[in-house]
Amino acid sequence: MSAILLSGNVLAQSQDDLQSIQQQIKSKQAAIYKQLAAAKKIQNNLQKEELKIASTAKQLNQTQISLANIQQQQKQLLAKQKAHLASIDKQKSALAKQIKSAYMTGDYDFAKMLLNQQSAANFERTITYYQYLNKARKSQIELFNGLVEELQIVNAELIEKQQELETLKKRQLSQQKTLTTQQTAREKTLKQLRASIQSDESKVAQLQINEKNLIDAIAKAAAAAKALAESKKTVTLAGLSAHKGRLIKPAEGRLRKMFGRLRQGQIKWKGIVIYGEEGSAVVAIHDAKVLYSDWLRGFGLVTVLDHGNGYMSLYGHNQALLKQAGDTVRAGESIALLGQSGGQSQPNLYFEIRHKGKPINPTSWLK
Repeated sequence: MSAILLSGNVLAQSQDDLQSIQQQIKSKQAAIYKQLAAAKKIQNNLQKEELKIASTAKQLNQTQISLANIQQQQKQLLAKQKAHLASIDKQKSALAKQIKSAYMTGDYDFAKMLLNQQSAANFERTITYYQYLNKARKSQIELFNGLVEELQIVNAELIEKQQELETLKKRQLSQQKTLTTQQTAREKTLKQLRASIQSDESKVAQLQINEKNLIDAIAKAAAAAKALAESKKTVTLAGLSAHKGRLIKPAEGRLRKMFGRLRQGQIKWKGIVIYGEEGSAVVAIHDAKVLYSDWLRGFGLVTVLDHGNGYMSLYGHNQALLKQAGDTVRAGESIALLGQSGGQSQPNLYFEIRHKGKPINPTSWLK
């Protein structure tokens, strides 16, 4: 009888323990959901701020390209101006020689020569010389005037280019100030985001959500691209298999090989990170079609390229995207500007290569 009572007490205790554990699990899950909900709200704010930064950074990039073009044109015009001035000096010298030559033959008064009938042959030679000299002088004067007119045009163009340069510099300064203000606002939001996700369980759950979002986005974009390819003729892409070990590095900077290593809990890294300079070029590793180009939670501004035969490359954490979905790009072509979107604390490029949806180690594929 005592044994039965003991067994009953143990069972009751076990049930109490089980209920306590279940209650703890529910409380933990509720805390995780609460953190994720708060994080999602802050992520939405982060998205808005990073899209503003992307727009300003893209405008700044275009301004810098325009500045470089104007400076190159200005350099060419200055070289042209220098050449024209040298030509004018040359023509001045030639004209001076002709005038000096005419002065040296100044004893031949034209009226006297007409009255002088003693030497008809000499008179004819002198007249011929005068005609030649005047024709040459006229030709040199016309050439000189032409060069002066061309120089005036070049000088006017130089003034115009200088004005354009000043306007672009002012625009660049304004855009840089706007960018700095936007980045400050983003930093505040980023601190709120880090504070909202505190536990390891929440971080793991967040990474799982991000991964699912990425897979869903790629699948949706791939389906749309397939439908488009079936509806009209598109560029044929041969994949990457023939270029293993020879693909272009997607950005300049310090490479951190993390593929396959544990990231958080049992979640592993599926790509690599290249730490570089903010605003520097991110380029296509090979010929491709832009499959996806948008902001994605956890990855920031992302571009996904379709290389054909099931091969894709992914470029995340960009500052701005330079291509849109559906665009065709060539190997080495700029597709984005390196940044720190998606909640990153320093500028970097997150890079993946996938084959038929499965991540593969990018380091063995790049040069």
